[in-house]
Amino acid sequence: MLRLIKRLLLWLGILLLAGPVLVTIAYRVLPVPVTPLMVIRLFEGEGLRKHWRGQDAISSHLKKAVIAAEDNRFCRHHGFDWHAFSDVLSEFQAHGKLRGGSTISMQTAKNLYLWPGRSYTRKALEAVYTPLLELTLPKDRILTLYLNIAEWGPGIYGAEAAARAYFNTSAANLSPHQAALLAVVLPNPRRFNAGAPSAYVRGRAGIIQRRMGQLGPLLNCIKT
Repeated sequence: MLRLIKRLLLWLGILLLAGPVLVTIAYRVLPVPVTPLMVIRLFEGEGLRKHWRGQDAISSHLKKAVIAAEDNRFCRHHGFDWHAFSDVLSEFQAHGKLRGGSTISMQTAKNLYLWPGRSYTRKALEAVYTPLLELTLPKDRILTLYLNIAEWGPGIYGAEAAARAYFNTSAANLSPHQAALLAVVLPNPRRFNAGAPSAYVRGRAGIIQRRMGQLGPLLNCIKT
């Protein structure tokens, strides 16, 4: 019995790693058809609006806005931003408040392969799948994947669906201000609305819009 359990655990480990490896290789060229979160939300009755767009069909303003808001060291780290983790820890020690320190690569790995939640199991798998993405895909492809699968509201996934839903335009034609509003919503798309922004969202968007013009060489890994 113990030998059988060991074999099952071995095959489970192989499946958990080999499956994502093959899928990630395919995502170098293929669009993502669906993610676990999309399926979960669909069964919860939220619908599913998404329209895949390649990197050239997504506004450079949105790429800059998301990097400025979510992960300004995206082009410099290899999946984990240890500087950001240090800042988060220092802030927690000083003020007792713990904010997120996830990079774009970590969020992409989570959205591609995992379920929503904060369990230790999910976090452990995220720590495995994040370097897998970084080793397999170029940075601009990781960002393209993220912008196509990110949740931007109930049943709204990806930049194209968000641009249509909130601004009646395409992902390619988003203005700097619209892009900044979308970037603000990303951490909590079920609370904030880019099309009807609160005072907080508008203020935060203004800050992000200013940061977009200050990124400079921090954008050297992507096509803008």
